[in-house]
Amino acid sequence: MNDPDPHETPTAQRAAQAVLLLSMLLASLGTSIANVGLPALSDAFNAPFPRVKLVVVAYLVGLTITVLVAGRLGDRFGLKPMLLLGLALFTTSAALCGVAGSLPLLIAARAAQGIGAAFLMTLSLALARQIAPPDRVGRAMGLIASASALGTALGPALGGVLLAGFGWQALFLVQVPGGALAALFAVVLLPATTPSSGTPRSVVSLSRNSGQMLGLGLNLTVSTVMMATLVVGPFLLTGPLGLTAISVGMVMAVGPIISTLAGLPSGRLVDRWGSAPTVTLGLLLLASGALGFALLPERIGLTGYILAVVALTPGYQLFQSGNTTATLSGVPPDARGTVSGLLGLSRNLGLVLGAWGLGAVFSMAAGTAELGSAAPEAILRGTRDVFLVAALLMAGALVLWRRSVPSARQGEPNAAP
Repeated sequence: MNDPDPHETPTAQRAAQAVLLLSMLLASLGTSIANVGLPALSDAFNAPFPRVKLVVVAYLVGLTITVLVAGRLGDRFGLKPMLLLGLALFTTSAALCGVAGSLPLLIAARAAQGIGAAFLMTLSLALARQIAPPDRVGRAMGLIASASALGTALGPALGGVLLAGFGWQALFLVQVPGGALAALFAVVLLPATTPSSGTPRSVVSLSRNSGQMLGLGLNLTVSTVMMATLVVGPFLLTGPLGLTAISVGMVMAVGPIISTLAGLPSGRLVDRWGSAPTVTLGLLLLASGALGFALLPERIGLTGYILAVVALTPGYQLFQSGNTTATLSGVPPDARGTVSGLLGLSRNLGLVLGAWGLGAVFSMAAGTAELGSAAPEAILRGTRDVFLVAALLMAGALVLWRRSVPSARQGEPNAAP
């Protein structure tokens, strides 16, 4: 597998990076665009909500179970060929979703699309690390994180417009031209990659690197906390804070917008400071934001919610840019796909843990599983307890990071002294 070509022009590097950003955006868009169409799908197929929800769940399951496989295939057969395979599967599956004549076919096509998305997310990250010059690795990681946030934020808004104007089929068919263009540009603009000449490194052998294991563990923990905002936020905003459904959507869009804007500056800070201080600052902001969620909405209402988001979201981007750079630093070229897959797997497992684990804390603290009809005081109590737990998790992560910084930074060329 190839390291950055010193003779490659900056224009060629930017063009290749644009292809990777488009691939990451498409995979993230596929994650969020279908949610808005669930009521329409329920009507179209005359199916109850639990069955229709599988349209979303199938994509996430396909994505989660394939990220590690995608990375290992990229290491074995070349990152570029496997990214093209992922784009072909993603695009074809999106077209099949748009013409599905039954709910089981739609669910099966969405599972296949999730598998394609795993290749897009994992190999875009590995290729971005490969293409980036040594002094711009952090910037590349920040841009990838921004593309992911933008795709997630764009999904509900774009989906709502398409659903109103063209029906549920448009939610999936709109992804077809984007996937086709990304595949065409990838063939032309991405540099060639050579497959590994030996047997791919095992996950067990890679796990012996303490710095990488630390990065994966922190990634899981931070993702768990971030998922709590998506689980708790709607109940807090509609219940105690009394917002309408439209207002809830607008307020919850603040986080993804900030995340999109913070990606590139976060990456620049990694290139300038090194990953260690950037991750430290990110974890401090995450802990502060979680504590803000626990204390401020109950005291100053919506303003407190937004202040917590303003602290938490840039902290997440700083952490992602710094931690991804640190975790991938020193990884041999023939293992970057696998480690990128491990990063994706740890993130997805963290999201599941946040939805189930912190969701259970929320229900227990509120004293009821029927959260939609819970009293405002119960929702506030649940919010406080969930985010106190989240703040403790972030404080623990910060202590662990600071105690482990020397090993986490081994092999990192751009770390600050």
